Amino acid sequence: MQLGINLGYWGAGMDGDNLAVAQEADRLGYSVCWAAEAYGSDAATVLTWVAAQTERIDVGSAIFQIPARQPAMTAMTAATLDSLSGGRFRLGIGVSGPQVSEGWYGVKFDKPLARTREYVEIVRKAMTRERLSYDGEHWTLPLPGGPGKPLKLTVHPEREHIPLYIAAIGPKNLEQTGEIADGALLIFPSAEHLEDTAIRHLRAGREKAGKTLDGFDIVPTVPLAFGEDKDVEKLADTFRPYTALYVGGMGSRQQNFYNKLARRMGFEAAAAEIQDKYLAGDKEGAAAAIPHDLIDKTTLLGSVDRIADRMKEYAAAGVTTLTLSPAGWTLEERIAALRAGTEALECAGLA
Repeated sequence: MQLGINLGYWGAGMDGDNLAVAQEADRLGYSVCWAAEAYGSDAATVLTWVAAQTERIDVGSAIFQIPARQPAMTAMTAATLDSLSGGRFRLGIGVSGPQVSEGWYGVKFDKPLARTREYVEIVRKAMTRERLSYDGEHWTLPLPGGPGKPLKLTVHPEREHIPLYIAAIGPKNLEQTGEIADGALLIFPSAEHLEDTAIRHLRAGREKAGKTLDGFDIVPTVPLAFGEDKDVEKLADTFRPYTALYVGGMGSRQQNFYNKLARRMGFEAAAAEIQDKYLAGDKEGAAAAIPHDLIDKTTLLGSVDRIADRMKEYAAAGVTTLTLSPAGWTLEERIAALRAGTEALECAGLA
């Protein structure tokens, strides 16, 4: 099992430290550095900045939002980043959510699975540097009856095949991801529930494509708080606002993928209470309603030994790249968490 690092969103108050964190992860041998985007910083700019100032670590988009970019533009960006980084780019994409898609981008959030499938087909075709034509439900290239003609990508990617990942949560999305992608980006992963909530669906998709999970990269992001085992509950409290935001407020009452995931892990009553309070404006109450067990199952908390034990569970569940999001109020604390991650991986015998 390899380790990755997730910088999250640029502009969250830790920008000056994020580059240092990425450089330390590069020095420690982490395999990939991911950056996210929602409706603030864009991932492509951040990844270019990181790639220019690191040497070995891959850089990955987690994610480029499908409603934000035409698929041909995503192919252009992927080819450019792969070329500039010397073959170190990983392309992660996803449909985002209805609030961002419709509220920020003005793109209707409908038929997300069909849109994703067409998007992947166009991106992959463009990356082959064939002349690009496509006749689908959501995209038609070139547009009929106009001056457009099939064009081909002029940039030569560093590699013939750039790994493509899809952010997936729901069972149908996970199955399609297994069928058409090279890897899956997961969030709020519980090692105990991972087979039921994610991997069996990915496996079904691989089987549909006549493949197995061999070579398929399963990449959950797991927040990490390093400290003493006696302080585990206090460390868990660090992630209460984060968990409340996703389970309670990320999406509408009808469409919150993270809330549904918490329910599938057995936290039905808590998920309902967290959402009710968050949507009513009681963010503190929502955070307080999160069971400690929900946070503990979906994060890495405590000493190197405790973290190592949890890493073994993730590896046994089928995780191939464990992406860490190290918590800390200072750069020194985040670096210490980063180093604890590599020490725990070695301690677990997984390095």
